[in-house]
Amino acid sequence: MARSLLGLVGMLLAMSVLLTVLMLYWTHPHISSGLSSIQEVRYAETGPVRATPAVVKESGSPFTSFRQLWWFAPVWSGGGYSSEAVDFLLGLHKHAWRPQLHGRLIAVQHGDMFDEDVLHGMRQNDSAVLTMLMAPAPALFRKAVVICHSEPGAWALPEPLYETSICPPPGSLFTVGRTMFETDRLSPEHARRLNGMHQTWVPTHFHKEVFAASGVQESKLVVMPEPVDVDFFSPSRVKPLRLPLGRSMFGHPHPRSPKPFVFLSLFKWEARKAWDVLLASFLAEFTARDHVELYMLTHPFHGEADFERQAQAWAQGQGLHAGVKGWPTVQVITEHIPQENLPRLYAAADAFVLPSRGEGWGRPHVEAMAMGLPVIATNWSGPTAFLDDTCGYPLNFDGLVEVTEAGAFQGHKWAQPSQTHLMQLMRRAVSRPEEARQKGRMARNRMVDRYAPSVVAQLVMAQLHKIDQGLSEAALE
Repeated sequence: MARSLLGLVGMLLAMSVLLTVLMLYWTHPHISSGLSSIQEVRYAETGPVRATPAVVKESGSPFTSFRQLWWFAPVWSGGGYSSEAVDFLLGLHKHAWRPQLHGRLIAVQHGDMFDEDVLHGMRQNDSAVLTMLMAPAPALFRKAVVICHSEPGAWALPEPLYETSICPPPGSLFTVGRTMFETDRLSPEHARRLNGMHQTWVPTHFHKEVFAASGVQESKLVVMPEPVDVDFFSPSRVKPLRLPLGRSMFGHPHPRSPKPFVFLSLFKWEARKAWDVLLASFLAEFTARDHVELYMLTHPFHGEADFERQAQAWAQGQGLHAGVKGWPTVQVITEHIPQENLPRLYAAADAFVLPSRGEGWGRPHVEAMAMGLPVIATNWSGPTAFLDDTCGYPLNFDGLVEVTEAGAFQGHKWAQPSQTHLMQLMRRAVSRPEEARQKGRMARNRMVDRYAPSVVAQLVMAQLHKIDQGLSEAALE
């Protein structure tokens, strides 16, 4: 009975993947054409090729305990988990995974809804690779490592909390969770779900400490950093977007000659991102007489997109006024920026600033750093893994405060970024532009050296080999 049920689950899963692939083929013919060329390259690479010493040295030895790696993730959904999973998968495919040595690498949409804008905004070659990885494969979960890359509520332990693909599938040989959180603790339910996995990969030591303190077995926690595509986010590859962009929230754009100093911030319009601290600091430190501008690329988070009205009402409630010198320039960008143009937006800025109260990792932070920008960010949670005063401006915080608003974070604590210190750091970046540029160069170097997809792919492979070794030793006992 159990075997029949396992076979049925595998068949349904394979059918779901096939339907996803067919839907992409029918609605997006360019993927089919792009896939053909990639398949030709793969056949050339993986035909009658033997595991020569050079190949083994480059990509490691063959796995002996498993022949499939299933990566369940919100690949086509957008957002942090989506972009992270895409970079993991593309990095493995390009730099480390060798089918003749390691078996099949298989991707499955999981944890969120399909978003067509993500597909349209993706580079054609990348979407073709991902579609190929989603091609139907025999569901040999008893000989597979399965990664569930999403928030733990999506995991089938025993049931997901909402409708999504089943991860981990019943009977999986070895299960890995990939997740993160933005506060000082996990809920008991999330901790229970993490303990139901053989391992959970977290992006930073901050998460390892927080999760262990929340009841997750420390032996199950593995620190695995997030990759950033340093070839795509490269200042030498693109020309800056022409400013001004968006709509005026406060003040008005300056003449472009001489060029004003431009701060850029990317975030969801929510309390966690501390847009209130950002605006309070910028409006207090600068005036219309300062040749400085702040651009905020944002989108609503379970709310309305009338950000100008919300910000102006907030400023009035705070007793903030333009004064005789006038408001400094704050522009808000709400229109969709295609992924291909994001590096150009970063290139138009002189510094990136985001005084958030908590981050799982800090996706825009590392993209900005890869683009050679100095980053001002709260010195707590995710960014502590990659930000220090050699490559940016760590922002002090005034202790941890309780989250009072309703939602998943209620009752938890997160950082309260220092408005006074943020004002000082922004003024320092403006008044010492060469120092800011030097920090930006160091930031770029750090991303290339530590977080390039090729680097992180080798870290993933090293961890998979540890799993393989452990499984082999267990089989001998």
